Amino acid sequence: MSALYSNEKQVAIAAVRRACILTNSVFNKLVKNETLTKDDKSPVTVGDYAAQAVINTILSKAFPDDPIVGEESSSDLRTPSSSSLRSRVIELANEALQHDLAPGDSSAWGIGPGATQSEGQLLETIDRGSFAGGKSGRMWTLDPIDGTKGFLRGGQYAVCLALLVDSRVELGVIGCPNLPVDPSKPDGARGCLFIAVRGQGAEQLTLSGSDPKTLSIPAIASEDISNSLSFLESVEAAHSSHGFNSRVSDILGLATSPVRMDSQAKYCCLARGEGGAYLRMPTGAGYREKIWDHAPGSLLVTEAGGAISDSRGQPLDFGLGRDLGENFGVVAAGKSVQADVLAAVKKAGEEEKSKA
Repeated sequence: MSALYSNEKQVAIAAVRRACILTNSVFNKLVKNETLTKDDKSPVTVGDYAAQAVINTILSKAFPDDPIVGEESSSDLRTPSSSSLRSRVIELANEALQHDLAPGDSSAWGIGPGATQSEGQLLETIDRGSFAGGKSGRMWTLDPIDGTKGFLRGGQYAVCLALLVDSRVELGVIGCPNLPVDPSKPDGARGCLFIAVRGQGAEQLTLSGSDPKTLSIPAIASEDISNSLSFLESVEAAHSSHGFNSRVSDILGLATSPVRMDSQAKYCCLARGEGGAYLRMPTGAGYREKIWDHAPGSLLVTEAGGAISDSRGQPLDFGLGRDLGENFGVVAAGKSVQADVLAAVKKAGEEEKSKA
C-alpha cells in the first residue's frame, strides 16, 4: 500500500522544483524596472507571479477541487501600464511549464514539452490563490518567493508549498535554490528541496531530486545551551525584533551570534541541525503572521524532531483564514531546548512590560 499523501508529495515536489528553476532563471536574467511595489512597499518581481502561475497550474490540473491560499493576485498585472511586465510573466511561466518531465512527473499536470497556457488562463490561475482559508477541508498554502528581498540581493529565499487538511498541515515542500547542499561546505553545491509528510519524517534532496538525507534536530543538554545554541532570525529588523531576540539570547547566556537569513530557509536550516532555535517576535502591535509563511516550515521542524509554538507556548492555528490570528510570534527549536527558549522569551517580555 502506498504511503499516505504520496501522490500529493510527488505533485508538490514537481511544482516547487519547476518554480525554483524559474526563479533561478529570473534572477540570472533580471532586468531593471521589472519590479512592482505592493501597498506594503515590499518588492514584488516577475518571479513571484510566474512561480505562482506555474505552481497553481500544476495543482489545478492534479487536484482541481483543492482551493489555494496564495500570496499574490493578478490585479497589478492586469493594468494597461503593466503590459510588458505581464508579457514577461506569461513567457516565464510557459517556459517553466514546458521543461522536460523529470522522473515522477506527469504530463497530466499541465507540464512537459508543448504544455502552454494562454495569458488569460495564467492570470486566472494566479488568482486561484485567493481562497480565504478556514478550518475544514483540504487546501494548499503557497508563497511563490518567500524572502523577496533576499531573492533580489542574491541571498536566501524559498518557494514554499503546504497541504492542509482540516487546518492541520499534512505535507510541506520548501525549495531553497541558494542554500548549500552541505552546510559544512558553504561554498559547495547549492540548491535543496526539503520535504515533510506528517508521521513520515523530514528529508532533504538536491533540486534535481538526488542525494536524499533524513533530517533530525540534535538534542542539546540544558547545561550546553550557552555554547551549543544559536538563533536563526530574519535579516530585516522590520520583520522580527532583533533587540528582543538579543535580550532573549542574553538571558540564555548564548555565546554565539545569531544567524540571519531571509525566508523559511531558516526552518530548513533548523531542521537539519543548524542553529538550534528560530525566533520571530513581532515588531509592532497588531501584526499577524500569514499562514503561508509558516505552514510548511512548521511541519518540517516537527517531523525533524523539533517543536514549534507562538511565544506564549500556544500551537499555531492555521484554521483562522489567511493569517494566524491571535498567535503572537513564533518560537521553533529542538524539543530538548524549546521550554528553555520559551521561558527566556517570557522573561524578556515581562521585562519589556515593566519598562513600558
